[in-house]
Amino acid sequence: MSNLVTVPKNGSLANTNSNANFPTWSNWLDDIFNRDLQSVFTSNFNTGITLPKVNIKETADDFMVEMAVPGLKKSDFRLDLDNQVLSVSTETKEENEHKGENYTRREFGYSSFKRTFTLPESVNDEKINVNYNDGILSILLPKREEAKQKPARSIKIS
Repeated sequence: MSNLVTVPKNGSLANTNSNANFPTWSNWLDDIFNRDLQSVFTSNFNTGITLPKVNIKETADDFMVEMAVPGLKKSDFRLDLDNQVLSVSTETKEENEHKGENYTRREFGYSSFKRTFTLPESVNDEKINVNYNDGILSILLPKREEAKQKPARSIKIS
């Protein structure tokens, strides 16, 4: 009887028996932690609004926040300012009822989101301006006069 081990042509010493299709504990954990979680939130059971994308731009005079929220009305939004924290939220409910000769079908939906932004001290919160157009909520946050960037100038030596 021979004590030699036969090595497969690929050079692997791993056992290639019938358990090859059975996931190991390590493979199972890798699958859980490496899974694309976004697919969970975009599956068929979730038809509500997801957290909207935001662009924030700073100029010398102000900050501009643009939030992509298509399909809503101006009246769907609520903006609150509390202790330098700006909150943007919405809550929508939809109910549909279809009646036929022998059936009634009712469908309903609910969606909401809330985004909060801590405003810098340089923002003049008395002059915040909000506009909603073509699915974009634009929030203009003007800077206080003393916080605006001053243009470069020459100083005379006396």
